[in-house]
Amino acid sequence: MRKENRGLTWFSHITMFLFTVICILPFILLISASLTDQNDIIAYGYSFIPHTFSTAAYEYLFDRGGEIARAYGVTIFVTVVGTVLGVSMTALLAYPLSRSVTPYRNLIMFIVFFTMLFHGGLVPSYLVYTQIFHIKNTIWALIVPGLLMNGFYVMLMRTFFQTTIPSALIESAQIDGAGEYRTLWSIVLPLSGPILATIGLFECIMYWNDWQLGMIYITNPNLYSVQNLLNRIMQDIQFISTNMTNNASDAMQQMPTDAVKMAIAVIGVLPILVAYPFFQKYFIKGIMIGAVKG
Repeated sequence: MRKENRGLTWFSHITMFLFTVICILPFILLISASLTDQNDIIAYGYSFIPHTFSTAAYEYLFDRGGEIARAYGVTIFVTVVGTVLGVSMTALLAYPLSRSVTPYRNLIMFIVFFTMLFHGGLVPSYLVYTQIFHIKNTIWALIVPGLLMNGFYVMLMRTFFQTTIPSALIESAQIDGAGEYRTLWSIVLPLSGPILATIGLFECIMYWNDWQLGMIYITNPNLYSVQNLLNRIMQDIQFISTNMTNNASDAMQQMPTDAVKMAIAVIGVLPILVAYPFFQKYFIKGIMIGAVKG
């Protein structure tokens, strides 16, 4: 029996190691391609080890360093504020839904679940945010549409509150005179670190990687996020490459077009890769909610 368990353990470890390698290899290839000379990419294609090491792609991008720095500032502000507001609103909705004394709890839960299946569409959403809320070309256009966009987060947090926070603890706090807000702030939230970190990480990644809101609602270059700016740089490169004139052909041949695309992806994803290990412990605890019954 022990030999069978040992064999299963080794098989599991090898399988997970292979999956890890499969996940890591694309990132290695991405970084390698961004540091490869453009002529080598054309001649040999992409490779894990650059034939000729070159930082031309990053030099091209950092020639626009002022724009990138401003875009990073916009993205960091949107990510921090959007994540805090998103997690707060999710908690404020999930907590009442976890309490059996909440009036019309089932109806509200149905409405939340309904939003997971159906969406109003792009045109009605655009009209609401531009004609009613008037947030076009403001920083809030990158934040407000993302708030409470996923009912799954509400259901996940509600399940955590119901299965992890002892009801006797809440009743004890209320006997001592605590109201619902005091109970939520002093009892429930301090015990909900894993689910708050999990939802926070989801929200953070969503806001950091979002480019669609900027494309729809932002035309002011000063409000471009990192993803919007890098996307527009890539579109400019593609436009020049497909509409070259004789005067532009020589300059275009010197431009590291393919390497720039890879460098853009590296600059966009690197901060999230650096931040993820700090949330990993809480993320794993939160995502396993309901998988194992304590």
